[in-house]
Amino acid sequence: MSQNRRVKKRKFSEYKLQEALQQLGLSDLLPWDIQAEALSPSDFFHEHLYRLKRHFDLDSYEESKKLLIDALCDEAINRCDRLKIWKGAQLEGDVAAGYVDYLIAERKRYLDMMGIVTNGEDWKFYKLIPDGAVYETAVYSIGDLNLLLGRLHSVFQMCEQNLDRKV
Repeated sequence: MSQNRRVKKRKFSEYKLQEALQQLGLSDLLPWDIQAEALSPSDFFHEHLYRLKRHFDLDSYEESKKLLIDALCDEAINRCDRLKIWKGAQLEGDVAAGYVDYLIAERKRYLDMMGIVTNGEDWKFYKLIPDGAVYETAVYSIGDLNLLLGRLHSVFQMCEQNLDRKV
């Protein structure tokens, strides 16, 4: 009787930075400075943010911070017609699997991704280029909302431009 044993894949969240770098064959992350113009929030965004702050605790719990992240992503992706935000998407690789909080992808059922790590207040962006190098930005803050929205929108625009480069 032959048994097909499935190797249990590690969750993405279980990887420490050095383990992830080793898995990718990298020694370090490269600095990435996103050059983007500030993007003024719409009146809709201002009203939505006002209501969120009025009715929700946006500081204490991860789930409540996701409301702020949702609002910021929605505002920044608004002019990127070919992209969609997938929440809670399942990803699986050769050695790791899990669910991501947010995944930015083409408006289709297959997924290409750009990395963002945030707690709602502070934002850090990552990109993987074809030669395997991974870049990371400095931490950007909601304290400069217009510049944060500009950078977030710029990352979404880069994703759309990459769709045109696919063969």
